[in-house]
Amino acid sequence: MQSARAVVVSVVAALALSGCMRSSGPVAMVQPQGGLDAMAYSQPANASVRYGVPAPIYDPDYHLDAGDRLRVVVYGQEGLTNSYAIGAGGNITMPLIGSVPARGMTPAGLAASITGRLRNGFIREPSVAVEIEAYRPFFILGEVAAPGQYPYVPNMSVESAVAIAGGFSPRAKRDEVTLTHPTADGVYRAVVPLGTPISPGDTVLISERWF
Repeated sequence: MQSARAVVVSVVAALALSGCMRSSGPVAMVQPQGGLDAMAYSQPANASVRYGVPAPIYDPDYHLDAGDRLRVVVYGQEGLTNSYAIGAGGNITMPLIGSVPARGMTPAGLAASITGRLRNGFIREPSVAVEIEAYRPFFILGEVAAPGQYPYVPNMSVESAVAIAGGFSPRAKRDEVTLTHPTADGVYRAVVPLGTPISPGDTVLISERWF
């Protein structure tokens, strides 16, 4: 029995040394990265990532306005695919079709508008996609360390806006924050708690306490 066991041990040892019993470790699968550009040129893409940076997640009903920067992809048309900023007049300017109104439109609505203009004598069957590359800024005024204009980041709240502006000043009235939100029907203004979400273009005003 001892001799038989010795033979088995020898065989197992020989297999291990030869690599036949080598165990494989965990394998990391790397997903290809890309965005609308990758889709335009028929490359595999992870729609939530471009160039290693998470793409902003936005509401499809978000209404565009001056200061928003867009990525417009016209599939198969490298000369038209580019980044475009919405100017003060509420328009973007593209080759071939010139000025295109964007203010108040959704990204999908703007894509449809560009498609219609390109189809009108320029490209027979254009295919267009629009995504938000950067939102218009928000503004924070009053009793914070560094009032001013700042880039908007999705899912921001009043509290995070205050943090970005360096925090409250010693004279800040922390329980009275006024939020101004422009809408298609006018300007909405209210005193809100710190956890209130803010949107691109909003203005946060931190009041001063008098005692």
